[in-house]
Amino acid sequence: MRVCLLRKTIAGIALSFVAVAALAAPVRQQVNVTAYNISADLMPKTSELTAIAIVTFTALDDLSQVSFELNNGLTLTRVTDAKNVVLPSERLAANSSVRFNLATPLAKSSQNTWTFEYTGKLVGADTSPVEGIKTAAVAEPISVLLYPGRWFPMVGLYTDRFTAEMHIRVPADETVIGSGSGFAAKKTLPANRAEYAFNWGKPGFPGTIIAGKFLEPITAPGVSNIKVYVTEKHKAGAVDFAQQADKEFDFMSSLFGPPESGRINVVEMPEDLGLSASWAPEMVCIAGQRMDRNSARLLSNTIAHQWWGSQVSPATLNDAWITNGMSRYAELMFLEDSAGKNAFQSAIGDVSAGALAYDTEPLTTLGRVDPYSPQFQSMTLEKGAMVFHMLRWEMGDDNFNKFLKTLLTQYADKGIRSSNVQTVAIATAGDESRDNLAPFFAQWLDGTGAPAFGNKFTVFRLGNNKGFRTIGAITQDLDLFRMPVELRIETDGKTEIKKIDVSGTDSQYSIETFGRPRRITIDPSNWLLKSTPDLAVRVAVLRGQQLVAQGDNTAALVEYQKALDANKSSSLASYRIGEIFFNQRNYQSAANSFRDSLRGDGDPKWTEVWSHVQLGRIFDVTGQRDRAVNEYRLAVQTNDNTQGAVNEARASMQKPYKREADN
Repeated sequence: MRVCLLRKTIAGIALSFVAVAALAAPVRQQVNVTAYNISADLMPKTSELTAIAIVTFTALDDLSQVSFELNNGLTLTRVTDAKNVVLPSERLAANSSVRFNLATPLAKSSQNTWTFEYTGKLVGADTSPVEGIKTAAVAEPISVLLYPGRWFPMVGLYTDRFTAEMHIRVPADETVIGSGSGFAAKKTLPANRAEYAFNWGKPGFPGTIIAGKFLEPITAPGVSNIKVYVTEKHKAGAVDFAQQADKEFDFMSSLFGPPESGRINVVEMPEDLGLSASWAPEMVCIAGQRMDRNSARLLSNTIAHQWWGSQVSPATLNDAWITNGMSRYAELMFLEDSAGKNAFQSAIGDVSAGALAYDTEPLTTLGRVDPYSPQFQSMTLEKGAMVFHMLRWEMGDDNFNKFLKTLLTQYADKGIRSSNVQTVAIATAGDESRDNLAPFFAQWLDGTGAPAFGNKFTVFRLGNNKGFRTIGAITQDLDLFRMPVELRIETDGKTEIKKIDVSGTDSQYSIETFGRPRRITIDPSNWLLKSTPDLAVRVAVLRGQQLVAQGDNTAALVEYQKALDANKSSSLASYRIGEIFFNQRNYQSAANSFRDSLRGDGDPKWTEVWSHVQLGRIFDVTGQRDRAVNEYRLAVQTNDNTQGAVNEARASMQKPYKREADN
């Protein structure tokens, strides 16, 4: 059994949102699809999908050649235009698409309707457009047809908005969930089949269908608009999950305004997809193993896409930071509201590490970066979130909240660009911050890097018992940087907070206090994305984790060693190294690393409990049961049940840990 714990802000989100955040390859879009009418049959016993999709689209140029993306597991049997002329096609497996060479070109701005008939088996990840992830699979007990799975012919993933009417036929003992009215539109068919009809009439992304042997929808007491669809296996936590979803949905509705629909269907996804969450209008799709109390942040991030992704969407790949970043920041804002400032500050530190891990391209040029790469994911999610966090600091809470609501209202059912964000921010900012916003966006959207702050100062005593004057300068290494920066001055008496306008590499300040300053801290509340020695450790560890996820343990060890070079007592870096050695069955080296983690700085706190659990497992697999039980006992004594660590330790005290056989 492999443990892959990340700090709470990263766990289950950064790696799971490939299917949410990743967008289509950066090629010029040829057509704009406006509407679908899809009729599909799912045969779970044979993993087959057979469908007819009527696609209405507009040509964006004069076209003699047209391409649509379509899952490689599906084969076109017939494609016709509005005059019923058959259109020959060719499969381009390298980019999961089909191409049509047209005998009669399409004129620019012409509206066209083509009918696609296709069939195929959707089984594993081999045919998926997203490597290593089952984005479309027809199976028992749950079939998943995610919008990123290209199970119907499409263009402009998460940028090309459309309406959709869908008729989905499944075995009669299955329930189908989609966007728009479905359950009420159920129709019983011959041969023990049933049909569900869905109609989403607003331009958006109603392209996800999940069908399975679900129980009757589960709700929480007094909550009728949140329904949870689960199999028997995950029934126990469904009510709690519905209650948590209700809290998060209400919080975001009050923060952002009413969503496009007041209904949310939380749907269980299979555990072997390779991702933790996905979304569609009215749908929050969560992997079965994540439907528990420890997944509140994953749930809130996914719910946030009802606004940031569904109500407004990126106009291009260069604008993906807006919706991905704001969904991440909405997650953090709910964390702040529900768990307090300390939890929020801890999460900001982790998001900052993600923002700096691959910060070599400006956010507004990410269209030229592979959208499935760790860089694209980290930048759009983590740096995008930090841009909104810093913008909140610049604008103040009231103006920031007004700004968010204005964005959602003004661009509802539309694509949004980075320039639109800047325009609305300037229009809604107060007089104090308005002049700062143009350089703010130039720095954080069109630039790279983060300042490394320094502080040099001298304290002078004032005469006649008037206190002290501190004369100093904030230094940093980005010549073009300009932002207000907070200083916390801790004195013999009260602590004072001052705001200093920092511009360029050396910004002077003079502050008078009654008590003698004992300590001066730059940006004590972590409002700014900045480079620090602590973040250097987190960045190296994060890059190592992503390399492990890609199967490159050797390169990951190099990154973890960089973290130890920056902080020899890093518990997190030692834990990660131990994790690699454990997976390689190098048990002595793994044990040494887990002990180093226990002797380290204890950051993050969960490294203690999980190091004991891992040591217990090592002793179990090497036949030292007494020593294993002692480690499990020490794990229980920490009373830290992060990711179920204490539960795991108690179970292993009763029954020795046995390692799963390698595939």
